[in-house]
Amino acid sequence: MVPYVEERYAAPYLHIHRADYHKILVAEAEQLGVRILLGSAVSKIDLERPLVYLDGKPEFRADVLIGADGLKSKCREAMLGYPDPPRFTGNLAYRIIVKVEDMQSYPDLRELAAEPAIQYWMGPEAHAICYFLQGGRLCNLVLVCPDDLPDMVNTAKADVQEMREFFRAWDPKLQQLLGLVQEASKWRLQNSEELESWSHSNGKFVLLGDACHATLPYLAQGAAQAVEDGAVLGALFERLESASQLHDALIIYERLRKSRTTAVVKGSTRLQGVFHMPDGPRQQERDRQLTQEEAFEGYPNPWADPVFQPYLFGYDADKEVEEAWAKYKTGEKP
Repeated sequence: MVPYVEERYAAPYLHIHRADYHKILVAEAEQLGVRILLGSAVSKIDLERPLVYLDGKPEFRADVLIGADGLKSKCREAMLGYPDPPRFTGNLAYRIIVKVEDMQSYPDLRELAAEPAIQYWMGPEAHAICYFLQGGRLCNLVLVCPDDLPDMVNTAKADVQEMREFFRAWDPKLQQLLGLVQEASKWRLQNSEELESWSHSNGKFVLLGDACHATLPYLAQGAAQAVEDGAVLGALFERLESASQLHDALIIYERLRKSRTTAVVKGSTRLQGVFHMPDGPRQQERDRQLTQEEAFEGYPNPWADPVFQPYLFGYDADKEVEEAWAKYKTGEKP
């Protein structure tokens, strides 16, 4: 991906630990004067006024509320007016961090870490991926396989030996890597149904990120799509000249973002079937295409697909907003 993405799309392709990214966002928000209220549990939201009620603290009003509370969004349920729990997908993910210094004793793993890249393993009903974080000091490993978590349990400490047993017949490199694992967690993979709309009709409330377009991890785009949402919404807010334009700005935001996130969510879901093919003729044809053919539209590796790749990586939030706002200012309806 490096330097290809920078040369093609004039932007870096980054792997970053979520905690590190959170720190960056918090630091920038505070520098811009954002006040972050910790320990503030929301007990109720009134979308009409709009008003937010906090447990044990005074409620507060706002010009607009943004519901960015993730897959299990209470904001989404408040907008819909009924419970909307996450949907099971039949898969879970083992999430693991391995220190790269521990990999250095194994020639194959040392070679893996020497030139950091995204490594994929695909097999029947499962796949594995590893990539490097914090300047190559950490190896992030994600294993996706059939969900065996008990009902009502969405995360749990994993049995490391059970995990190794599932992948016992896979690539020796992967088995060596799993041999270094000291602990791991299991996360049930869930998503949600596509919403008819992301916003309230009064123009004072809108959803963002997983709260309105939760996606599976196969395309590695969940967080990226939320960041794009924020970029578009922020760019629209920068152009507001009066509060009377706020409703229209939320309509433009949803119009710019909804079809794209739907395409990404569906594309990610399709990859489950590509990555988890059972052994047989279709799997052999997939492997032949990956190893012997130039990338084409519909290629099994979507990041190399000559049509999908520029759609995914070539998105320019500022340009999208600039063009949409220019049309709006000429009198075009949002």
